[in-house]
Amino acid sequence: MAALAFGLLPPAPSRPVVVAYVFPQDARLDPAMLPAERITHVNYAFANLRDGRVVEGFAHDAENFRTLAALRRTHPHLRVLVSIGGWTWSGGFSDAALRPASRRRFVDSVVDFVARHDLDGADVDWEYPGLPGFGNVHRPEDKANFTSLMRELRAALDARGRRTKRDYLLTLAAGASPAFLAHTEMDRVAQVADLVNLMTYDFLVPPGDGVSGHHANLCAVEPGGPSADGAVNAFLAAGVPADKLVLGVPFYGRAWRLAQGEGPSGPGAAPPERIDTSYAALVAAVGQGAFARRFDARAQAPWLWDAARRVFVSWDDPESLERKAAYVRQRGLRGVMFWELGDDDSQGALVDAIRRGLAGGPSVPECLALERERP
Repeated sequence: MAALAFGLLPPAPSRPVVVAYVFPQDARLDPAMLPAERITHVNYAFANLRDGRVVEGFAHDAENFRTLAALRRTHPHLRVLVSIGGWTWSGGFSDAALRPASRRRFVDSVVDFVARHDLDGADVDWEYPGLPGFGNVHRPEDKANFTSLMRELRAALDARGRRTKRDYLLTLAAGASPAFLAHTEMDRVAQVADLVNLMTYDFLVPPGDGVSGHHANLCAVEPGGPSADGAVNAFLAAGVPADKLVLGVPFYGRAWRLAQGEGPSGPGAAPPERIDTSYAALVAAVGQGAFARRFDARAQAPWLWDAARRVFVSWDDPESLERKAAYVRQRGLRGVMFWELGDDDSQGALVDAIRRGLAGGPSVPECLALERERP
């Protein structure tokens, strides 16, 4: 394999970010379960959008924000943000961004929310501008309106910061697809965002089009196919600075039942039975002999195989996440984001792997070199 040769890119930041999405839903957060010393940001998911305003989404949100504020007092490096929207609660974004008055209503509610819960900023998770997502209202105007919304939110957070002598963060979750780039102005959005959290996972989700495959592979399986590396290159080309781009990784897998072959690609469908694909559950299943673990060197992605049930699982594990974090360091990106903390095992194996890779993990083969080596 060829050595990494990505060209004249900026060096990785001396303190790269590790952004942890937490998704407690209606549960109370246990501060003992939060590895505050090993992460830099908590993105609390999710706040909802109701009548154009950002509102609490779950019963214990206020209590959980107090827990996070207390954790920040003992770990002053930690930044706590609210993530707004997500897959199921993005239906109100297009209307909120549509007109100056509706944007002002949204922006004011975000600033009020941040102030009410003593947060360090907001993460906009609009899935997705100009696209239906979860059957959402969407318009061609979303492309420019998203830029306006982010600019106005940046200005409002900065104005509050001048009053409170505090810096507030504005970040976003970005879809790792050509469609997302086609329906946004990421060069302009990146000018006002502190971080662009690139969701480089869910490239394939069962049942999809009936073809299984990796859902978070670092390198493309075939030329032009989806990959984290391809998404990074596309966002850099679209004008997102490397020092704002954060590589997203999943703490969960995607399961397929294959009609033939053994994976990682071929005809497949969703398994008839429910399979817990959190990393914690999958690593336990591997330990019990339910799955055999394999590694696709060309995709730089691990996968699991259950021959008895003919179940293939695409996932990330400590080896692949250490490699991805090393890739982040080698490409000069800002850091790593993951969804979500509750899927790690009780020892924090995946968080530890990310930290190792960012600190100086193994050299990662260049994806283009791997492509050249194909027969």
